[in-house]
Amino acid sequence: MRLVLTADTHLPKRARDLPGPLWTAIEAADVVLHAGDWVDESLLDAMTARARRLIGVYGNNDGPALRARLPEVARVDLDGLRVAVVHETGPRTGREQRCAARFPDVDLLVFGHSHIPWDSVAPGGLRLLNPGSPTDRRSQPHATYLEAETAGACLTRVRLHTLPRP
Repeated sequence: MRLVLTADTHLPKRARDLPGPLWTAIEAADVVLHAGDWVDESLLDAMTARARRLIGVYGNNDGPALRARLPEVARVDLDGLRVAVVHETGPRTGREQRCAARFPDVDLLVFGHSHIPWDSVAPGGLRLLNPGSPTDRRSQPHATYLEAETAGACLTRVRLHTLPRP
């Protein structure tokens, strides 16, 4: 199963649209996971129309309309891989331990908020992934998103994609 992970899209405040390579990946993916800070409902509508399956949550920059349509935390079983999606996980110090305690029944936690790509494993095996941001790189050298592949209940491949500057 092919996954696309994104977060912190901030449309239309940080960009008019998602970069073309991300749209291409979204359309090719089996499942798209968005870890919040959409900002405008039109992106949720566009991603819903273009993705085979979309799992998303709201972030701290998402207003009442998005919060009415999206949960704070999403949980899904992807062929045995137990996944949770959330926007914020708190400071980087102690993140693995904090998330392992908060999500003890999860194999993969996708999160956003920092705009900084992250890939680590918590005690007990919880994998934490942050795709960064495809539109607002902040202090990072590139805008980014993640692609991952699963086989059964295992995450078999994770690849960070950098995006060209507009």
